[in-house]
Parts: sequence; C-alpha cells; structure tokens
Amino acid sequence: MNRSSLVRALLAFLVLAASTYVVLTAKPQLGLDLRGGTQIVLEAKDSPTVKATKETTDKATQVLHRRIDALGVSEPNVTRQGENRIIVELPGVQDPREAAKVIGKTAQLTFHEVLDQVAAKPAKPAAGDLYLPSESGQGFLRLAKPAMTGELVGGAEGRLDPQQVAQGWFVEMNFKGDGGKIWSGITGKAACNPVNTPPRLIAIVLDNEIISSPQVDPNGGNQLCNVGITGGTTTISGAFTEEEAKDLAALISGGALPLPVQVIDQRTVGPSLGQDAIEASALAAIIGLALTALFIVIVYRLVGLMAVLGLIGYAAMSYAALTAIGATLTLPGLAGFVLAIGMAVDANVLVFERAREDYIAGRTDGLRRSLRSGFQNALSAIADSNITTLLAAGLLFFLAAGPVRGFGVTLSIGVLASMLSALVVTRVLAEFAVSRGFVLRRPRLSGIAGHGRVRTWLEARQPALMKHSRRWLVITVVAIVFSLAGVFVRGLNLGIEFTGGRLLEVSTAQQITPDQARSAVAEAGYPNAVVQASGTDDITVRTGTISDDEAEKIRESISRIGGGTELVRNESIGPSLGEELRNKGLIALGIALLAQLIYLAARFLWTFGAGAVLALLQNVAVVVGVFAWTGKPIDGIFLAAILTIIGYTVNDSVVVFDRIRETRSARATDNLGPVIDTAIVNVLPRTINTGISTLFILTALLFLGGDSLGDFALALLLGIVVGTYSSNLTAAPLLLELERRYPAPPPRPKRPQIDRDAQPDRGAVV
Repeated sequence: MNRSSLVRALLAFLVLAASTYVVLTAKPQLGLDLRGGTQIVLEAKDSPTVKATKETTDKATQVLHRRIDALGVSEPNVTRQGENRIIVELPGVQDPREAAKVIGKTAQLTFHEVLDQVAAKPAKPAAGDLYLPSESGQGFLRLAKPAMTGELVGGAEGRLDPQQVAQGWFVEMNFKGDGGKIWSGITGKAACNPVNTPPRLIAIVLDNEIISSPQVDPNGGNQLCNVGITGGTTTISGAFTEEEAKDLAALISGGALPLPVQVIDQRTVGPSLGQDAIEASALAAIIGLALTALFIVIVYRLVGLMAVLGLIGYAAMSYAALTAIGATLTLPGLAGFVLAIGMAVDANVLVFERAREDYIAGRTDGLRRSLRSGFQNALSAIADSNITTLLAAGLLFFLAAGPVRGFGVTLSIGVLASMLSALVVTRVLAEFAVSRGFVLRRPRLSGIAGHGRVRTWLEARQPALMKHSRRWLVITVVAIVFSLAGVFVRGLNLGIEFTGGRLLEVSTAQQITPDQARSAVAEAGYPNAVVQASGTDDITVRTGTISDDEAEKIRESISRIGGGTELVRNESIGPSLGEELRNKGLIALGIALLAQLIYLAARFLWTFGAGAVLALLQNVAVVVGVFAWTGKPIDGIFLAAILTIIGYTVNDSVVVFDRIRETRSARATDNLGPVIDTAIVNVLPRTINTGISTLFILTALLFLGGDSLGDFALALLLGIVVGTYSSNLTAAPLLLELERRYPAPPPRPKRPQIDRDAQPDRGAVV
C-alpha cells in the first residue's frame, strides 16, 4: 500500500472511530416536535420609553427565563433569535394557555396608597389621578402615585399554610434594598385610617390591573399606625387557587419585562406524535437502507457491498456530527437524515460507472487502476452536484423558520458526510477489495468489469435523442402549462405558516367522521372552520387567528362527541409572521434559481445554466401543479421539498453537463447533437440507479411518515421522476437550441487528473 492510500485508510479509521465513540456515548437533542411540548415565539415591541434592540431583547430573555424557572418547567430553553425575537421551548407542556399568559405579561408591578373608592370612573380624571377597577368588581379605586415598583421585590413564592388551610393560597413576598423600609412606611400610614375604609387599603397593581388590595391589619387597632409591616416580608392574599398563586409569584419573581412582547407563533405537539414520528422514521430508514443496499449490491456486486459499508459509516458520521455540534433534531430534520441516505449513494454510483467505462474501454490497467480513475474523473461532478445541494440547504437554514430549519442543517451535514464517506471510506474499502487475488482471477465479481443492463441496452440502440430536441421542449412546455393551470383553476392550499391562523389536530377515543366533528365545531361557534380527517382516526381543525381559550373550546366540543381527545398538535401563527414566511419562501425560491444559474454559468457556460434553470422550472411547476390539482397543503415542509428538488435537479443536470463538456472536448469536430446523445447514454444509468436508490427511501417515508412527511415524500418523488426526464430531455435540448442560435466557444475542458498513486513514492503527501 503506497503513502496516499495509507493516509486515506488512516483518515477513514480515525473518522469512523470518532463517530462510533460519539454514537455510543452521546445523545442528540430532540426538538419539541419529537419529544412533545410547546414552543412560543415572541416578538419584542417598542414601548414609549424603550426601543426593541438586541440589548433590550436580551434583558427580556433573562426575565422570561426567571419566570419559566419559577413555573417549574423542566429543561426549558429561552433564546433570542435575530434582533427582537425570543424563542421559548417548554418540554412536556401540553396546555400552553397559562404559560403564554405568564410569559407574555409585561409585569410592571407597582404598589400604591389608596385614596378613595368611587362607583364610576370620572369622565375627565384630574391630572395625576389613577382610577382602576377594584379586583372585587365593586367600583373603582383612586390611587396615589406608585410608592414602589417591583424592582425592589427580592422574590415571591406561592404558598399554602398547612396550619390554616381555610385561608387558601397566598403569595409571600420579600423585599430588597429600601423595599422593606418603603413597605413599612406606606402600610404604617394606611394603618392610621379607620378599618374598612379605602385609605386602609394598599393596592398592588400588575400591568395597570389591581391584582390585590389587602387591608392593613383588618382586625382593627392602631398598633401598626406609623409603624407598618416590618421585617422585609409581606403576603398577598385574594382567594387564589394554587395555579393563580404560583403564576403570580412567577411574575413577581421574574421581574418586569423592559418592553412589551407579542406572541407571533405557538406550536404544541403531543408526546405520542413525536414518538410515532421517531419510530416511523427509523422504520423507513431501515427499510429504505435495506432495499437500497440490496439494489446496490445486485447492480455493483463487490464494490457495491463496500459502498453499503460506506453508507453505514455515513450514517454514523452524520449522526455523530449532529450530536457533536449540538444540533436540534426535528421531524423535518429526521426526514432530511433519511433522505440523505439515498442521496449518499449518488457519489458511489458516479464513481463505479466511470470505473466501468475505463476498465471496459481498456484505458486503465486492471481493476484497481480503473477504480482510481473512476474516483478521479468523477470528482468534479461530485463536487459540483453537492455544492448545488448545499446552496439549497443553506437557503433553508437562513430563510425558513421553526422545525424546517432543522432539515437544512441535517441535509447540509448529510451532504458533507456523504462526500467523506464516498471519497475516503468507500474508496479505501473498494480498493482493498478489488486488489484481492480471488477478485483479480474473477474480475466480474468486482462489479466494474462489465456494463449494467441499462447501459448495454442503450449502447445497442444508440438513440438519437437530440434529433427530436424541439419535440422534448414542446412536451416540457405542455407539462408546465398544465401544472400552472392547476394553480389558476384550483388555487394553492396555503398552510397556516404562510397565511396565519390556528391548526388543531386531536385524536378521539371513539372514531368520529369529519361531518360529525364539523357539526360540533360549528356548534362551538366556528362554522367557517375547515375540518378534515387526518391519518386513521385523527381530526384536524383549521381556523383564522383565535386565542388559546377558543382553541380549547373547539377541542372540548370534539371531545364531547368523541369520548375524549388527546392533543396531537396545536399550532398558531400570527398573520404578520405568516406574511413574512410567505415572502421569505418566495425569496428563497428566487435566490435558489438565481444562485444555481450563476454557479452553472461560472462552471460551464450561460447556455448550460439556462438549460438547467428551465429544467428546474419544469420540476417546480409540475410538483406545485400536482399539489394544486389535488388540494394538498403548501407549507414550510413543502418549501423544504421544493428547495431540495432544486438542488437534486441541478445535481442531475451538472452530471449531464459535465459529461457533455468532457465528450465535446474529445470530439471537438462533431456536431453538438450526437455529442449530447453520447453523453446522455453514458450518464443515464447513473441517473436511473441513483433515482431508484432514493425512491426506496422516499417510498418508505410516503407510507410510514404520516401526513406531513408523507406529503414531503410525495413532492420529492414527483421531483425525482420529473427531474430524471428534465435533466436529460429538457436541459440538454434547450442547451442544443441555444447553442445553435448563440454559438459559443466550447467550455474549458476539465483539467486532466494525475494518478498520484501511480507515481513513484518520494515520501511526500499532497
């Protein structure tokens, strides 16, 4: 084994050893959509005195963290996103109503002397007067200016005295700084007034609402007159329930938010949905990987088996990388992880097909040299295709929101891990395998000593595809027109992520029909809600923007006729965020198309880029059209599918263009049409084999992944099938037509690859 092979083997061993260690010793961080819980996205707003900046939002984040800690939620996560948004994750919380109330309150706490009590608020209060409704509902209290704010409160706790249970729950507060002194002063002044008169009260105000107005020493006497309540502690009582006392204590302990916040996105996922998603994705991965492995071994024999071992290494590397960087694994992220298994096959297929060509044509000496040549000649196509996929994944990460961003992360890691797996791990294993004596004596065992059936059939017929280039383009135009007709005739069923609103999915104890659920929801006061069946026995309800209490009312109405319900998911997105996500989705699509065009034009010629973009438009149009005709939802996961299709389609087009460039350089005097035909014949087996490998994974996801991942898999299935057509019979014909009208110099040939392994070993490694 020469020096470079030894280095690759050592690198492969170190990477796999490190990955195995991480897999065995660490656990990934699961998103709330997999472990159950509530995610609330808050947007900080400017107040009359404070502007929403990164610094003030950070202060608000700290306050919210203290409040949530006081609520007793285990392992909460509160982080700032961007300039003025805060993401709050509450694992295990299934009823977000109380949490949202506590989190969203500004919590400006003030303490006031009470001057008087009146039946009605004056139409024009005197300057400086503050009238607030009494918490008992009997008239208004006229309050003095705040004597103290919540900044002087050291802490608070909701308590129940076991010796005096009849008195109910109360909140015990302690003061800090001058708080105790001020408290004793205002209570001492109040104690000098007659019992059961308004001036005997102290009003505790939270966000301009009187939450308690206790009477100082209601038993009478003047022993506290000018003395007050000392000791730096006091209690707030008011017939609180346990939940109300603890919520109030959490608000007081957390302190006041420096600026108001608004809930713009809220998602609650039941624990069963996350567990089901993990099990379904794991089963889909096992089935898809098993079928893919079987297919690759049948087609490529021994080197195919080595590629399967490389795929197992790829899975370990991807999982370890996700865990090591602390990435949160979401439901779309799981789909990306499973999908990338199929995409990881692509690099191996490219290499093995090139190795077959070199061995059969006699351009290399022996199996190992042919395999080396395959790796070297396929490198540019592998790099180009993976860069285009990374562009799509990057757009998802920066422009998508919520769990869909996780798909961008896992897809990016999957692409990088697949390159490392194919170019290092699989290469070491495959070169070792084809160098064994029993393989050298029986070269057909290797899998690269003969073409497959598809390539043999194509070479026997030598189809003149480009002779009918305009016919293929007409078919493309018809497909695009038919698809766009669906958008104009049926319209797009935009999900709440793009329109705003509420989506509630519940599982009922007794099976009910959508019509029964629709009647129950209408009786609850929501006749315009869209009620549909979901899965086997779930019901989804989609409405406009409604409150958590209204959503609970809908759930209770379904529960009455269904014998009880279990929450599967509850999502609420504000209209402003929906519009923002919709705009970002359109921007992502536009940038994706432009970025791919620029990249392809730089790597090849502008005519190549134009052909690829038309293929992209065809793929996107057909998938969107099918979803429009069938009424399937267009949501964030669909956007992830579309951007993946863009990357995947360009991947295919790059492979075709790379071979056209290579063939054109070798046959510079030939017409471009026959050159393209030869290139397509050479690469079509790779396209079909890669597509079949990915189809195994997606078909498993389609049938096992539930509604959301099922639609995701369907979109990708359509994209891959149409992409196989468009990369060969849309991009290439358009390239031919453009070159006829606007002839350009042939693209620069690829730089010849130097087989360093064939060079004498001089002790240096480059």
